[in-house]
Amino acid sequence: MSAEIGSMEPLMTIDEVSDFLRVPVITIKWLRQEGRFAPAVKIGRRLSWQRSAVLAWVAEQQEQGVAA
Repeated sequence: MSAEIGSMEPLMTIDEVSDFLRVPVITIKWLRQEGRFAPAVKIGRRLSWQRSAVLAWVAEQQEQGVAA
């Protein structure tokens, strides 16, 4: 089990996710409330995100075939 924990990626706080995506924290909170954001890891009362989950969510948001 310790090998699994050692290979686990670091978690990002809501402030770090906000900085990474360059959006206000309130946007992250709103998207999460609407059920439209990457799943969080809840530890006690605190929410954190795996970077890979945020990156996967970003990839899903890419527009397809938008005409200019």
